[in-house]
Amino acid sequence: MKIAIASDHAGYPLKAALLPYLKKLGHEALDLGTDSPDKSVDYPDFAAAAGRAVVSGRAERGIVVCGSGVGACVAANKLKGVRAGLCHDTYSAHQGVEHDDINVLCLGARIIGEALAFEITAAFVNARFSKEERHSRRLKKVTDLEQGA
Repeated sequence: MKIAIASDHAGYPLKAALLPYLKKLGHEALDLGTDSPDKSVDYPDFAAAAGRAVVSGRAERGIVVCGSGVGACVAANKLKGVRAGLCHDTYSAHQGVEHDDINVLCLGARIIGEALAFEITAAFVNARFSKEERHSRRLKKVTDLEQGA
């Protein structure tokens, strides 16, 4: 699976650790920046880059890392077609895909450590949307909201 991954300066060290981990899991990572923890940058720019890569089809899923994960999640969810979830546990990461078809994982580098981030990432990339009637019905209601219905 091709996964777009981006971070702001606060998320950079965790993003840098996730890149080889994704490769180890057999995935291709599309690194959309930032390229340093030393220069302050704005998380909406990087959340948008990862979200746009997913919506355009350049990547199947995305991962965005900022300090708390909250700002990145808010920003990513402003893009039509992005369903971003802030996950700091493995259950939310796989359930978010299975039930809600999230396509962007948001992580807080100042909230979780590297080992937990690896477990959450694995849960996210290995999960698949269930396509059960109740989940599909709810997803349609979400996309209807996005369309302004």
